[in-house]
Amino acid sequence: MEITIKEVEHVARLARLALETGEKEKLAQQLKVILSSMEELKKLDTSKVPPTSHVLGLKSVLREDVVVPFEGREAILKNAPARELDLFKVKKVIE
Repeated sequence: MEITIKEVEHVARLARLALETGEKEKLAQQLKVILSSMEELKKLDTSKVPPTSHVLGLKSVLREDVVVPFEGREAILKNAPARELDLFKVKKVIE
């Protein structure tokens, strides 16, 4: 598939990119390679391939959220310049 400089300029404008002339020509060639690769992929029969959101089976590597009691509340609040009950008291910043 042939990509023109005008098409590269259009895509660059949509992406708000400022490109030099040499960059436009380079990107036109790169886009040509990418789109020709996509044309090759279109020729393959993928009707029996299930859709995926990711090619690897991922699982969350983060720990589960667990609520635990915090015993150091008074130690932290005693350093506050101002407090109200069990909360830090701060100046109003939004009118």
